[in-house]
Amino acid sequence: MNVSAHKKIFPPLLCLMFASAPALAERADRDKPVHIEADQVLVDDAQQISTFTGKVQMTQGTLIIRGDRIVVTQDAEGFKHGTAYGNLASFRQKREGMDEYVEGYGERIEYDTRAETADFYVRAKVKRNLDEVRGDHITYDQKTDIFKVHGKPASDTPPKRVRAVLQPKPKADQPKPAPNPALPIAPSTTLTPEEN
Repeated sequence: MNVSAHKKIFPPLLCLMFASAPALAERADRDKPVHIEADQVLVDDAQQISTFTGKVQMTQGTLIIRGDRIVVTQDAEGFKHGTAYGNLASFRQKREGMDEYVEGYGERIEYDTRAETADFYVRAKVKRNLDEVRGDHITYDQKTDIFKVHGKPASDTPPKRVRAVLQPKPKADQPKPAPNPALPIAPSTTLTPEEN
Protein backbone atom coordinates (compact mmCIF):
# COMPACT_ATOMS: atom_id res chain seq x y z
CA MET A 1 0.00 0.00 0.00
CA ASN A 2 1.46 3.36 -0.92
CA VAL A 3 1.68 6.24 1.57
CA SER A 4 -1.02 8.41 -0.04
CA ALA A 5 -3.53 5.53 -0.01
CA HIS A 6 -2.64 4.88 3.63
CA LYS A 7 -3.38 8.52 4.48
CA LYS A 8 -6.79 8.33 2.80
CA ILE A 9 -7.80 5.24 4.76
CA PHE A 10 -7.01 6.56 8.21
CA PRO A 11 -8.59 9.79 9.47
CA PRO A 12 -6.14 12.50 10.40
CA LEU A 13 -4.93 12.74 13.98
CA LEU A 14 -6.57 15.59 15.86
CA CYS A 15 -4.25 17.27 18.33
CA LEU A 16 -5.98 19.50 20.83
CA MET A 17 -4.34 21.81 23.30
CA PHE A 18 -7.07 23.43 25.31
CA ALA A 19 -6.92 27.20 25.23
CA SER A 20 -5.67 28.08 28.67
CA ALA A 21 -2.43 28.68 30.47
CA PRO A 22 -0.50 25.43 30.87
CA ALA A 23 -1.63 23.61 33.98
CA LEU A 24 -0.20 20.21 34.57
CA ALA A 25 -1.30 17.22 36.58
CA GLU A 26 -0.72 17.49 40.32
CA ARG A 27 3.08 17.09 40.63
CA ALA A 28 2.96 16.07 44.30
CA ASP A 29 1.10 12.87 43.35
CA ARG A 30 4.36 11.30 42.12
CA ASP A 31 5.79 11.28 45.64
CA LYS A 32 2.71 9.75 47.29
CA PRO A 33 2.25 6.04 48.02
CA VAL A 34 -0.01 3.97 45.75
CA HIS A 35 -3.06 2.43 47.47
CA ILE A 36 -5.04 -0.31 45.73
CA GLU A 37 -8.28 -1.92 46.87
CA ALA A 38 -9.79 -4.97 45.13
CA ASP A 39 -11.71 -8.18 45.77
CA GLN A 40 -8.69 -10.29 44.77
CA VAL A 41 -4.98 -9.88 43.93
CA LEU A 42 -2.43 -12.11 42.21
CA VAL A 43 1.22 -11.05 42.72
CA ASP A 44 4.02 -12.43 40.52
CA ASP A 45 7.24 -11.09 42.11
CA ALA A 46 9.49 -12.79 39.53
CA GLN A 47 7.78 -10.95 36.64
CA GLN A 48 6.98 -7.79 38.69
CA ILE A 49 3.29 -8.06 37.72
CA SER A 50 0.31 -7.65 40.05
CA THR A 51 -3.24 -8.29 38.87
CA PHE A 52 -6.13 -6.84 40.88
CA THR A 53 -9.70 -7.91 40.14
CA GLY A 54 -13.16 -6.97 41.37
CA LYS A 55 -14.18 -3.31 41.89
CA VAL A 56 -10.58 -2.13 41.80
CA GLN A 57 -9.62 1.36 42.94
CA MET A 58 -6.04 2.63 42.65
CA THR A 59 -5.25 5.91 44.42
CA GLN A 60 -2.04 7.97 44.45
CA GLY A 61 -2.55 11.43 45.92
CA THR A 62 -5.29 13.07 43.84
CA LEU A 63 -5.06 10.38 41.12
CA ILE A 64 -7.86 7.79 41.18
CA ILE A 65 -8.21 4.96 38.64
CA ARG A 66 -11.14 2.54 38.84
CA GLY A 67 -11.89 -0.61 36.86
CA ASP A 68 -13.05 -4.20 36.96
CA ARG A 69 -9.41 -5.32 36.64
CA ILE A 70 -6.10 -3.46 36.91
CA VAL A 71 -2.75 -4.99 35.94
CA VAL A 72 0.32 -3.19 37.35
CA THR A 73 3.86 -3.86 36.12
CA GLN A 74 7.07 -2.32 37.45
CA ASP A 75 10.29 -1.86 35.50
CA ALA A 76 13.84 -2.22 36.86
CA GLU A 77 13.97 1.50 37.73
CA GLY A 78 10.77 1.38 39.76
CA PHE A 79 8.44 3.06 37.24
CA LYS A 80 4.96 1.58 37.13
CA HIS A 81 2.62 0.93 34.22
CA GLY A 82 -1.01 0.23 35.00
CA THR A 83 -3.73 -1.00 32.68
CA ALA A 84 -7.33 -0.74 33.85
CA TYR A 85 -10.14 -2.67 32.16
CA GLY A 86 -13.84 -2.12 32.64
CA ASN A 87 -17.16 -1.09 31.25
CA LEU A 88 -16.08 1.79 31.62
CA ALA A 89 -12.82 2.19 33.54
CA SER A 90 -12.27 5.71 34.90
CA PHE A 91 -9.40 8.11 35.64
CA ARG A 92 -9.46 11.32 37.69
CA GLN A 93 -6.61 13.65 38.70
CA LYS A 94 -6.36 17.20 40.03
CA ARG A 95 -4.56 19.77 37.88
CA GLU A 96 -1.51 21.46 39.36
CA GLY A 97 -2.34 24.71 41.19
CA MET A 98 -6.01 24.68 40.17
CA ASP A 99 -9.25 23.59 41.72
CA GLU A 100 -10.21 21.46 38.71
CA TYR A 101 -9.75 17.88 37.59
CA VAL A 102 -9.11 15.92 34.42
CA GLU A 103 -11.49 12.98 34.13
CA GLY A 104 -11.26 10.21 31.55
CA TYR A 105 -13.13 7.05 30.63
CA GLY A 106 -12.57 4.06 28.36
CA GLU A 107 -12.92 0.31 28.19
CA ARG A 108 -9.13 0.22 28.66
CA ILE A 109 -6.94 2.86 30.32
CA GLU A 110 -3.15 2.64 30.28
CA TYR A 111 -1.25 4.82 32.76
CA ASP A 112 2.54 5.17 32.47
CA THR A 113 4.38 6.83 35.37
CA ARG A 114 7.65 7.17 33.41
CA ALA A 115 6.12 8.97 30.40
CA GLU A 116 3.43 10.64 32.56
CA THR A 117 0.74 9.72 30.05
CA ALA A 118 -2.72 8.21 30.22
CA ASP A 119 -4.21 6.46 27.18
CA PHE A 120 -7.94 5.82 26.89
CA TYR A 121 -9.23 3.21 24.41
CA VAL A 122 -12.70 2.31 23.07
CA ARG A 123 -15.56 4.70 23.86
CA ALA A 124 -12.87 7.07 25.12
CA LYS A 125 -13.89 10.37 26.69
CA VAL A 126 -11.80 12.98 28.52
CA LYS A 127 -13.23 16.01 30.34
CA ARG A 128 -11.45 19.02 31.74
CA ASN A 129 -13.67 21.57 33.40
CA LEU A 130 -16.47 22.06 30.80
CA ASP A 131 -14.33 20.96 27.82
CA GLU A 132 -14.80 17.40 26.56
CA VAL A 133 -13.28 15.26 23.80
CA ARG A 134 -14.42 11.85 22.54
CA GLY A 135 -12.83 9.33 20.19
CA ASP A 136 -11.64 5.77 19.82
CA HIS A 137 -8.22 6.51 21.39
CA ILE A 138 -7.19 9.54 23.46
CA THR A 139 -3.69 10.20 24.78
CA TYR A 140 -3.34 12.70 27.65
CA ASP A 141 0.22 13.93 28.20
CA GLN A 142 0.37 15.24 31.76
CA LYS A 143 3.71 17.04 31.23
CA THR A 144 2.43 19.20 28.37
CA ASP A 145 -1.33 19.17 29.08
CA ILE A 146 -1.97 18.08 25.47
CA PHE A 147 -4.70 15.69 24.38
CA LYS A 148 -4.35 13.70 21.13
CA VAL A 149 -7.62 12.26 19.90
CA HIS A 150 -7.98 9.56 17.23
CA GLY A 151 -11.17 8.41 15.50
CA LYS A 152 -11.68 4.88 14.22
CA PRO A 153 -10.03 4.15 10.87
CA ALA A 154 -12.11 4.75 7.75
CA SER A 155 -11.73 1.05 6.93
CA ASP A 156 -14.08 0.31 9.85
CA THR A 157 -17.78 0.33 9.11
CA PRO A 158 -18.99 2.87 9.93
CA PRO A 159 -15.92 5.06 10.49
CA LYS A 160 -15.98 6.96 13.78
CA ARG A 161 -15.11 10.62 13.96
CA VAL A 162 -13.62 12.61 16.79
CA ARG A 163 -15.95 14.89 18.74
CA ALA A 164 -15.04 17.85 20.94
CA VAL A 165 -16.88 20.49 22.94
CA LEU A 166 -14.65 23.44 23.83
CA GLN A 167 -16.18 26.14 25.98
CA PRO A 168 -15.22 29.80 25.46
CA LYS A 169 -12.76 31.06 28.04
CA PRO A 170 -13.49 34.33 29.86
CA LYS A 171 -11.25 37.21 28.85
CA ALA A 172 -8.67 38.26 31.44
CA ASP A 173 -9.99 41.85 31.66
CA GLN A 174 -13.63 40.79 31.79
CA PRO A 175 -14.99 40.40 35.33
CA LYS A 176 -16.67 37.12 36.13
CA PRO A 177 -20.39 37.44 36.77
CA ALA A 178 -21.40 37.18 40.41
CA PRO A 179 -23.34 34.03 41.21
CA ASN A 180 -27.08 34.55 41.67
CA PRO A 181 -28.04 33.86 45.24
CA ALA A 182 -30.95 31.47 45.63
CA LEU A 183 -34.24 33.27 45.96
CA PRO A 184 -36.07 32.50 49.18
CA ILE A 185 -39.42 30.79 48.76
CA ALA A 186 -42.26 32.41 50.63
CA PRO A 187 -46.03 31.90 50.52
CA SER A 188 -47.89 34.17 48.11
CA THR A 189 -49.68 37.14 49.63
CA THR A 190 -51.66 37.96 46.46
CA LEU A 191 -53.41 34.65 45.76
CA THR A 192 -56.52 33.60 47.61
CA PRO A 193 -57.21 30.01 48.56
CA GLU A 194 -59.34 28.02 46.09
CA GLU A 195 -62.98 27.65 46.93
CA ASN A 196 -64.64 24.23 46.69
